[in-house]
Amino acid sequence: MWYVNKLFDQSQVESLAAKGFLVRSSGGVVRIEKYNCGAELRKTSGTGFQMTEIPCIMLQGQFTALWDAGYQKFLLSHDKKKFPAHKSQLVDLRKFNEELRTALGVPTYYNEAIGSTCQISEYDRVKGRQGDVPDEGVGVEPEEAKH
Repeated sequence: MWYVNKLFDQSQVESLAAKGFLVRSSGGVVRIEKYNCGAELRKTSGTGFQMTEIPCIMLQGQFTALWDAGYQKFLLSHDKKKFPAHKSQLVDLRKFNEELRTALGVPTYYNEAIGSTCQISEYDRVKGRQGDVPDEGVGVEPEEAKH
């Protein structure tokens, strides 16, 4: 995972567009996108920028959280809806994450380099224990029954 307390200077942020990222800035908020993935930085009271949305897969222009539900990885939207994560999305997230780390000079550690690191891991296969119904633990809205 990213260390969101690290500050990035103006020159690092400005260099991202030249490295192939789509960079949009408005009111001290910088949105960085590439490969249908994104991250967000916000200007601090000083001269730096702090990460407020770690690299994630974008769905319909919105940030998501990667969730390991034990039997599958899902994307959680901010309104607590879940969508199955597809292999191509995870591949894109990995590329985006690696390229953004390199561009900003953030080191990659072994456990992060070997696969997808989920923001949320909520599951337990033992009935009756917390996490046995993964949707409940992360507050996902139940899907409506289809007739």
